[in-house]
Amino acid sequence: MSHAPHRENALTDQIDALDPIPISALQHWAYCPRQCALIHQEQAFADNVHTARGNAVHRLVDQPGYEIKAGVRIERALPLWCERLALIGKADLVEFHPDGTAFPVEFKHGRRRRALHDDIQLAAQAVCLEEMLGRTVTAGAIYHASSHRRREVAITDELRDLVAETAQAIRKMLAAQVLPPPVNDARCRECSLKGICQPEIVAGHAKHSSALAQLFDPDDSA
Repeated sequence: MSHAPHRENALTDQIDALDPIPISALQHWAYCPRQCALIHQEQAFADNVHTARGNAVHRLVDQPGYEIKAGVRIERALPLWCERLALIGKADLVEFHPDGTAFPVEFKHGRRRRALHDDIQLAAQAVCLEEMLGRTVTAGAIYHASSHRRREVAITDELRDLVAETAQAIRKMLAAQVLPPPVNDARCRECSLKGICQPEIVAGHAKHSSALAQLFDPDDSA
């Protein structure tokens, strides 16, 4: 009896197998798709005062380990993965409460503020924990080091959907190997990759090219 169909299924599985996307890439994409591409596609990175502060904050939770406080088990630098979305990464800190509830905490430098790109990163950690533990994660928190305050985030279905959509968008970008255009707005001032990205120059060139195209477009003639 021929086993060709089994070989075809195995080959299909190999073709369909997805390289894992780092959870951090979702945060980068939500902040700026071009930043995500430069880091995860072009392997480009540079430090500034914001990345240096972020690195200092993460040193508090970079070493794996655990402790128990008031019956709550606190895991640091916990590896995470989600086979369904092919995500991989680690949580800065996860609290495991006596009732089995998992509560991820992401550390960020700066003062307490709401930022969707941070919420997506936290939600991706929650999605991983849900698959790993087989139970729903309803909330997590962003810990802001400068103000020493937590901002609790509800892990809603909308956030879970956004995690899946963002992972898919990143995968398409990596497959296309095309660098997204710069946002060229207030976000660029905070970005350590501004010198590599050169948003003003790239955006200015695109605007100039568009103006030239319209100038010689016969459809615009009166």
